[in-house]
Amino acid sequence: MSALLEAEEAFGRALPVVAGALVVGGLAVAILPARVTARRELRRAWGTSLVMALLFFTALYPVDSPGPMLLPAVLGLVAVVEYARLMRLGRGERVVLGVAAVLLPPLADVAHVLPERLDFGLRFPVLVLIACVAAAVLSGDPARAGERAARTVFGVLWIPVALSGLMALDGTAIAVTVAVAFGDVAAWCGGALLSRLGGGLARPLSRLSPDRTWAGVLTGGIGVAVGLSAVGGFTVTLWAAVLCGCVVGGLLVSALTREAGVRGTGDWLPGFGGLLDRLGSLLLALPLAMLVML
Repeated sequence: MSALLEAEEAFGRALPVVAGALVVGGLAVAILPARVTARRELRRAWGTSLVMALLFFTALYPVDSPGPMLLPAVLGLVAVVEYARLMRLGRGERVVLGVAAVLLPPLADVAHVLPERLDFGLRFPVLVLIACVAAAVLSGDPARAGERAARTVFGVLWIPVALSGLMALDGTAIAVTVAVAFGDVAAWCGGALLSRLGGGLARPLSRLSPDRTWAGVLTGGIGVAVGLSAVGGFTVTLWAAVLCGCVVGGLLVSALTREAGVRGTGDWLPGFGGLLDRLGSLLLALPLAMLVML
C-alpha cells in the first residue's frame, strides 16, 4: 500500500502537464496534410479533449470546493444514461443507477476520511443490490428480468463504484486520470504506427476489438508511465493497475457495443461517440488503483 498524493499537489503538477500536451497535440493535428483521411476526426477529438480538460480542472479548483464531489456524480449520471440505453434497461433500473451515481461517490469519501463510518458506507451497496433486483423483478418482464437485474448490478459496480475512486483516491485520482488519457492517446497513435511495421506487435489483442493491437499495449504502457511520472504518482504497482485498466476497459466497452450491435455508446461527443467510449479505460483503472493503493 502506497501513500496517496495530496489533491492540491497533484492538481498543481497535472495542470501544466495536460496544458502542454494539449498544445503539442493541437499543433500536431493542425499541420496534418489533407491526404490524412482521419484528419477531420482527429481535430474533432482534440477539440473534445480540450473542452473535457477545461471542465475537469475547473471542477477540481479549488480542491476544497464542492466541485470534486460533483464531478463523479455528473460523469456517473451521463454514463449510466448511456449504459441503460445500451443495455435496454427499464425505468426502474435507470432510477437505481442514477441514485447510485449520485450517492456512492460521497459515501466513498466519507468512508475514506472517517474510517469509523465505513460500516455505513458498506450498508449502502447492499441496499443498492436489493434495489437492482427489486427494480427488475417488479418490472414483470418474464423474458429479461434476471438479465436486467444482472446488468443493473454490473452497471452499479462498473460506473458509480468505479467513479467513487475519484473521491477515495484523493490526489492520486488526478494522476490516474492523466495517466489514462496519456495511455489511451499513446496506444492509439503508437499502436497505429508500429502496427504498420508488421510482426507480432501488429497482431490484434482480441477479437472483441481487432483495431487494438499488442503494439498499442506497448505504447500505451509508455504513455501511462509518462502520465503517472509527470504528476508524481508513479509506482510499479499503480502503473500495472492503470495499464491493465486501460487495456481491459477498452475491450469491455467494445464487447458491450458489439453485443448491442452499435458502433459506440453514443454519438454526441465529437471524435469519440459517447462518454462511455471515452471513460471505458478509466472505469477499470480507478477500481484497480483503489485495490493497490487503499
